[in-house]
Amino acid sequence: MSDLEIGGTRAAGQGDVKDVRAGTAAVWTFNIASGASTAVMKFNVSTGPDEDNAPEWNVTLFDSAGNELWSNYRSKSELEAEIPGNKPKEFKLEVICPKGARYGDEVNIDILITTKEGTSTQTFNAVARQSIMVLKTQMDQEKSVADSLMSKAQMGEKDIYAIFSPPGLRGYVFVEGMNTDRLREKTRDIKKARSFVDGETDIDEISHYLIPVSAVIGIVEGDLVELVNGPFKGEIARVQNIDQGKEEITVELIEAMVPIPVTVKGDSVRVIEKEK
Repeated sequence: MSDLEIGGTRAAGQGDVKDVRAGTAAVWTFNIASGASTAVMKFNVSTGPDEDNAPEWNVTLFDSAGNELWSNYRSKSELEAEIPGNKPKEFKLEVICPKGARYGDEVNIDILITTKEGTSTQTFNAVARQSIMVLKTQMDQEKSVADSLMSKAQMGEKDIYAIFSPPGLRGYVFVEGMNTDRLREKTRDIKKARSFVDGETDIDEISHYLIPVSAVIGIVEGDLVELVNGPFKGEIARVQNIDQGKEEITVELIEAMVPIPVTVKGDSVRVIEKEK
């Protein structure tokens, strides 16, 4: 926000840079105070970073009651607004990010406010960011849905940036992209995909899924385990030693004629009975 005051006219309020998703809105509130009864507001709307090829953002100014006062789709770039004496008058500025926006597209709105007592300026900026949505799937078909969606993502327009199916999360897949309508369209004919959860999620909410979990976590010496892959698949063994650094465990096969220590990766076993 820029709050430059000359004379007796002052504009103040929200003006932080806002991240906005394609097809959604960003809103700021600000107010104008002046001894004058009217103020002329002149709008300058610019888009970037490539202004010649940037999509059109919808910019609208409302009063505190929600009445539309100005829009960039109008031919005039100026608005004359009434100011109630010395009391600040509140306004709401809304920008809608176009559905065709690309990552990093932005809009900048400069408002020059002039009264007979002076001038003030306000600046607002919004930047297009990606959405992270949660897709419901048939239980235990998360990888199948993710693979099918990945195949579709590689065809045609690149609407999908990333697909994430974290281990241990059943029935859900995270999908990242710019246009939420196109994300929904991509999943329509994937049989084992259900529907998207309403709303969006944030990277902070799923960050714990991005931290690798040790394959030997939860396993202790003495646990009874079943080997789930390798040459001893299906054998029952007892854990003798754990190497946290290598994420390996040494087990001893229960039914072997001669006790044989076998070293395997932590994800090669399934705990079937905890050490008491």
